[in-house]
Amino acid sequence: MTSGHLFIVGALTLTITGCDKSSRSAPADTLAVVRDSVQQLHQTSSGLRTMPFTISSSAFAGNASIPAKYTCEGADISPPLEWSGTPDGTRSFALIVDDPDAPDPAKPQRVYVHWVVYDIPASANKLPENAAKSGLPHGAIQGTNDWGKQTYGGPCPPIGRHRYFFKLYALDKQLKGLKNPTKAQLEKAMQGHLLDNAQLIGTYEKAKKT
Repeated sequence: MTSGHLFIVGALTLTITGCDKSSRSAPADTLAVVRDSVQQLHQTSSGLRTMPFTISSSAFAGNASIPAKYTCEGADISPPLEWSGTPDGTRSFALIVDDPDAPDPAKPQRVYVHWVVYDIPASANKLPENAAKSGLPHGAIQGTNDWGKQTYGGPCPPIGRHRYFFKLYALDKQLKGLKNPTKAQLEKAMQGHLLDNAQLIGTYEKAKKT
């Protein structure tokens, strides 16, 4: 392909209704792509085409509860993820999973990072269950989460029902030269190389003790 990609970079605030009764705004990312609510436009050698870039999980639906298996109350393994609509010119993917509701969704104070992955090959369209420990595609590298570890850490909210954002980024290059990057360091490295992004939101609240 010799044509470029038609995309708009800007800031977008999404208002999302979680499983609790209040509506809260999604956290503002360093990188944001303005996207139409119905479709995305990409330019190819044959002209414009509609091709939504989406991410999903067979383990839970969007805005639904994440099974305990993928949390600190279960096996604490990463859930299966899959995506479609990869933009033309994609050379790698990056994935960030974070929680904007820490520590208390009624009074959030920080965004807690649960998983950072980059250099996922452009040929990939899924991550199997437990990919963080045994199933990452060849070449994919894990960055540093807010536990200071290079792996997945599942939901473990101290209070209330939290939202967990699984954010996938399509990039026009591989990100060489990084060493255990944090979310902020990865976002900085992605600047100027973002083709599109997609996100899946799940929620989790610890089981009530009896």
